[in-house]
Parts: sequence; C-alpha cells; structure tokens
Amino acid sequence: MNLWLLVVKGGLIMIPIILCGALTLAIIIDRVLALKHAAIDTEKFLSEMEAHLGRRQIKECIELCDRYAQPIPRIIKAGLMKSDRSHEEIKETIQDAAAHEIPLLEKYLGILASVATVAPLLGLLGTVTGLIKAFMVIQSQGGLVNPGDLAGGIWEALVTTVGGLVVAIPAYLAYNYFVSRINSLVLEMERSASRILDIIFLLKTQEE
Repeated sequence: MNLWLLVVKGGLIMIPIILCGALTLAIIIDRVLALKHAAIDTEKFLSEMEAHLGRRQIKECIELCDRYAQPIPRIIKAGLMKSDRSHEEIKETIQDAAAHEIPLLEKYLGILASVATVAPLLGLLGTVTGLIKAFMVIQSQGGLVNPGDLAGGIWEALVTTVGGLVVAIPAYLAYNYFVSRINSLVLEMERSASRILDIIFLLKTQEE
C-alpha cells in the first residue's frame, strides 16, 4: 500500500488536507529559520554595549547595533537614537520598536493555528461523506450487500480521518513551540531594553 493509493482512496477531501499539510511544512521551515536568525548572544552584545555606554560612546553603540540584524539590537538602536530625549520618550520609542518586531516574529502563526483546527474538521468531513457513500450503497442494493461493496466508503471515512490528524498534530505542536520561543524572545527583548535604558538614565542623571 503506497501513499498515493491512500490519497486516492481518501477521495476529494484529501486534496485540501494535503494542501494544509504542505502549508504547515512551509510555515514550520520559515519560522524555524526566522527564529534561528533572531537569536543572539545577548550577554555578549549587552556587555559590549555597556562598555561603550560607560565611556558615553553613543555613536559606537549605534554602530554596534548596525552590525546585527536581530530584534534586540534594533529596538535598542531605536532608543539610542533618542538618547538625548527624556527617559519617558526613550522608553516609549523602545516600546514602539518592540511592537513592530513582535508581529514579524509571529508571522504566519495564525495560519498554523487555523490549520491545526481545520485539518481535523476536514478529516471529519471526509469521514461523514465516506459513511454517506457506504449507506447509499446499502440503500441502492436493498440492504443485501457484502463488505466489498462498502469498501470504498469505509476507505474514504478512515483515510481522511487519519490524514486530518496527521496534518493537525504537527501543526498544533509546532504552533505551541513557536509561541513558547517567541514569548521567551520577547521577554529577553524587554530585559535587554530595560538594562540599557537604566544605564542611559543613569548617565543622564550624572550629567545633570
């Protein structure tokens, strides 16, 4: 029994299920690469940043941020660009930058969650249509049927159920994994921004 025969036995409902599976795989690959790219050695970066800030080298701090393409350096750079403003203005600028970064990290997760919900429903729909076909056969033959006459409908009922679950389970697990990773990254962004913000505020206080 090969995969293609299973798909054929599942009927037309297998087409959207397969499309959902392909979409899930594409999103998983995209998000894995995106989150890998977003990762950074935060402690090393912040140590370098604090060393420059300790010498009041704001320009060097901005240049250091430019060497990275991750969310944390980008939001810190936004705050550094307003380092001559009030503490509240700098904080608001960092928050605005973070609000822009988070949707980029969460990109396509809504679709992944939808697939995790819809795929089992498609499998259930295939199950119902398969059973309808089986009962139609029974009715057309006046109840005098053998198991072979019902095989087509039963095949469709079982295969679509399996297909829907095979797509939904990885989609659901991947969604929860990505949400957990993104929440951790957002928390790291908040801690890093707060750490740099405190240093900037301290320097401004000393200048005054």
